[in-house]
Amino acid sequence: MKIHLENVLPEEIERRSFEILSEELGERDWMPGTEPIIKRCIHTSADFDYADNLCFSEGAVEAGLQALRRGASIVTDTNMAAAGVNRRRLAVLGGEVLCFMSDPDVAEAARSRGMTRAGVCMEKAAALDRELIVAVGNAPTALVRLYELIQEKIIRPSLVIGVPVGFVNVVQAKELIMESGAEYIVAKGRKGGSNIAACICNALIYMTEQA
Repeated sequence: MKIHLENVLPEEIERRSFEILSEELGERDWMPGTEPIIKRCIHTSADFDYADNLCFSEGAVEAGLQALRRGASIVTDTNMAAAGVNRRRLAVLGGEVLCFMSDPDVAEAARSRGMTRAGVCMEKAAALDRELIVAVGNAPTALVRLYELIQEKIIRPSLVIGVPVGFVNVVQAKELIMESGAEYIVAKGRKGGSNIAACICNALIYMTEQA
């Protein structure tokens, strides 16, 4: 059996990948500003469902872009998501990536209060005196606690990226964020993950560099 491989230079692989996925998607009526984000999620996962299950509040993209341009930092719920964000290009904008999951005080508070560390992390983020984008790719409990903090007017993130993956309370947590009043990008249903959270952040970071 002969296997045909495309002759693509290493530096052209990403460009060619986006060409292929764009061809397979065909013509679509994209909500303004969302196409680069959706396509990067598909590029990251090879999952075309993101063309239909990524939901954006009306002002989400512009809110995220403006926040990044003002130097907002990004809080994630996993070190994996934090590692996936392009820190160098975020730093150029004046922001940094923060994840508190491994902090000893978070672990102790979670143990003593019977909470998840992800929920405590949202409280720690709320105590920061800076503009934030919150990106959750793993823990629905982070979104639930974030929703509560938003309702209590303790935190007001410029954008919530809610894409946890899983089966327990995942769908419900995402729906809470969509009802929170905050600007959001949410992957409806069970799909998502830390890689998707990071790639949405990166898509927004790269979009700030466009004229």
